[in-house]
Amino acid sequence: MTGAALAIVHLGALAALVPAFFSWSGVIVALVLYNLTGGIGICLGYHRMLTHRSIRFARPVEYAIATLGMLALQGGPIAWVGTHRAHHAYSDTPRDPHDSNRGFWWSHVEWLYRNNPARLSRDEEARFASDLAADPFYRFLERTAVLWQVGLGIVLFALGGWSWLVWGVFVRLVFLYNATWLVNSAAHLGGYRTFRTPGADQSTNNWLVALFAWGEGWHNNHHAFPASARHGMRWYEFDLTWLTIKLLALARITREVKVPDAAALRRRVLQAASSDGNPGLRRTIPARR
Repeated sequence: MTGAALAIVHLGALAALVPAFFSWSGVIVALVLYNLTGGIGICLGYHRMLTHRSIRFARPVEYAIATLGMLALQGGPIAWVGTHRAHHAYSDTPRDPHDSNRGFWWSHVEWLYRNNPARLSRDEEARFASDLAADPFYRFLERTAVLWQVGLGIVLFALGGWSWLVWGVFVRLVFLYNATWLVNSAAHLGGYRTFRTPGADQSTNNWLVALFAWGEGWHNNHHAFPASARHGMRWYEFDLTWLTIKLLALARITREVKVPDAAALRRRVLQAASSDGNPGLRRTIPARR
């Protein structure tokens, strides 16, 4: 079923090659939604906010950001967060849902639709994401994941016709899917490693992935410090999600942001990772009471 759904999305994106379905306004809609649903919704929301709790917001803001993540059509928050936490727990081992040792295409997309014993069951997703599974709002999002995308498609068609639907849904999703998948594939197979990471993990820093995926391509940095809101640790490691978080902090929208201190960075370069995986984190913005 997942394979068929992915095929439909990719085939639908081919409609963008038909001149009748092209418009510059459609392209702009796709770009805006790509950044809102992928950059804010997935990279900042599903990943750094929900999976690793490296940044915290007031509950209404958290829910709004998570809803943007829903519109990326990558599954509900419980499934997404549970799968990603399992990836960190078993990175690059047979229990990793997208183990990079099985090759580029497996870790890129095949793990989603081929026979995969490491893919989590619903109960396992809820266990890994027990904090979200206990929240009625996130359970609601999980049940209605596809309906949100259908609703978005109806709104886009009503406002801009076929052009907005093709570009705002199908073309956007194809680019967003592949940008996200490259974090699992390319950023475990090619690039450089700055920090030692736990276990069998082979994560790398990949500048091209970081460019398209809002800084998520600094993946070795992330696996070394999973609970850090900042992934680009060096001045030349451009991390658009981190810049967005800094802007939100300046606006006093965030409640807490976690980053590793300088001493922790130096220790991780020189010695093996500690068992907790999150050493030296400090709170840069105190929680409001």
